[in-house]
Amino acid sequence: MKIVIDSAEPADCLVYPAYFRESFPYRLGEARRSPGGVTWLYGRAEEEPDVLAVGMGKREESTLERIRRAAGSAARSLLREGKSCAVLMRSGGTSGSFASASVAGREQDAVEAGRKPDVTVARREQPASASGSGASHPAAAEWLQAWTEGWLLGLYRFQKYRESTKDERTVELTVRSADWPELKASELEAAIGTGRLRADGAMLARDLVNESPDDLNPGRFTEWLEAYFRRGGAPVKVHAYRGRELADREMNGLIAVGAGSRHEPALVEIRYEGDPSLPMLALIGKGVTFDMGGMNAKTAADITDARMDMGGAAAVVGAMDILIRGGAKVNVTALLPVVDNVPDANAILPSTIIRYPNGITVEVANTDGEGRLILADALLHAAKLGAAEAVDIATLTGNVGAALGLGIAGIWGDEGMRQSLVEIGERNGERLWPMPLMDEYEADLRSAYADLRNVGRSPYGGAIKAALFIRRFVAEPMRWVHIDMAGTVQYKQDESYSEAGATGYGARLLADYAVRMAERAHSEGRGV
Repeated sequence: MKIVIDSAEPADCLVYPAYFRESFPYRLGEARRSPGGVTWLYGRAEEEPDVLAVGMGKREESTLERIRRAAGSAARSLLREGKSCAVLMRSGGTSGSFASASVAGREQDAVEAGRKPDVTVARREQPASASGSGASHPAAAEWLQAWTEGWLLGLYRFQKYRESTKDERTVELTVRSADWPELKASELEAAIGTGRLRADGAMLARDLVNESPDDLNPGRFTEWLEAYFRRGGAPVKVHAYRGRELADREMNGLIAVGAGSRHEPALVEIRYEGDPSLPMLALIGKGVTFDMGGMNAKTAADITDARMDMGGAAAVVGAMDILIRGGAKVNVTALLPVVDNVPDANAILPSTIIRYPNGITVEVANTDGEGRLILADALLHAAKLGAAEAVDIATLTGNVGAALGLGIAGIWGDEGMRQSLVEIGERNGERLWPMPLMDEYEADLRSAYADLRNVGRSPYGGAIKAALFIRRFVAEPMRWVHIDMAGTVQYKQDESYSEAGATGYGARLLADYAVRMAERAHSEGRGV
């Protein structure tokens, strides 16, 4: 999945973003410029390249997520058409656009003169920037970064277990520096590199969520995490709490949930101190590698999606990958409770009581409400480590999907953190919707035998009650938010920059929040 700058190799296809009511080098109706649409304009002769017009809608309504989706749709369309290489072209040239009016104008002149646009020339003379001062234009870099993310995510396919049906085709994309006069060569490379880094983090999360439970059981997942994050020279410390260590630290939720599996549960701690002077952020991801429901076993005809119940852990892994490989100046600790939730003779039984070290006892009313039991362990551990803020993310309830659909996750907790994450999600396409912590709903979690039940008796408001349960394990003064991403962990069918399967949701969201928290701490004088 290569993206190259100024390749001298001729391309067999040109990719043009097409905005409403803007000049375009080929005849293209306005209806074909709608967001998400792609239109093929085939060459009239063997030597003339084909053109793919990608609808972008109105430029003034453009968002980074629309750019990502357009890029992903373009990449997937090229794959279907059997193309192997393409050039990203720039059209338009209106005031405030990212395009070079002079380059677009030369291409339009060439078309009107009966000549095809030149795509084999590696470099053209770069005109002066729009300001005339040679200053950088962040908007252009953001556009290209978003396109890179969407393009690479659109080409992603999980084929580890394919043999006769494996398709190893890909599409190489060339970006011409002459089309980006707003950017210096180093800025052009940085925009593409940042987009690739972020796409890689999301694709790592996708790989983990798509993985077979044979290869991603708690033991293997824990071993993989230890090996992956110990490589290289980054300031990273990894420790997996297992067996006696879990018992000594009273991580009784993990011990109880994992009792039915032949694979040992673990809490994996990954510390990245890019700037140890900053307040610590804890990223907590639910890592149930297969959720059979325990003794309250799932009975659906197809429960293959149960392998995806570690989507929260995958999101945290992807975020840590982005932060560490990018050398981000942050102070983040990932906490990943990793376990199977399967029934056997040793499995925890409904009505069992779990005792937590903060003095709360929990009646396990339903063993399929296991995620909150292990998140409780991780949150208590985060407080012991001295985390200033904690974000837990989990495929926790089907109820959140019923409330919000499959395109947006729910978020509960601290208002300031929540607002910041919602803003980030709107920008990077991993959207969140603020949900209420209805204190009166907590009455449904009262137990006749313990301090709490792990699930309510009523089927209504299940996602809210889950958040209320988790809140009981957040120690002062740690700030906290909970993200329920059960609906957003996978696409049921191909979508813009994703094939059916894991989305990688949360990796970029959490990485961006870690950076924003660090910036906020510095601005408030909390960093040295």
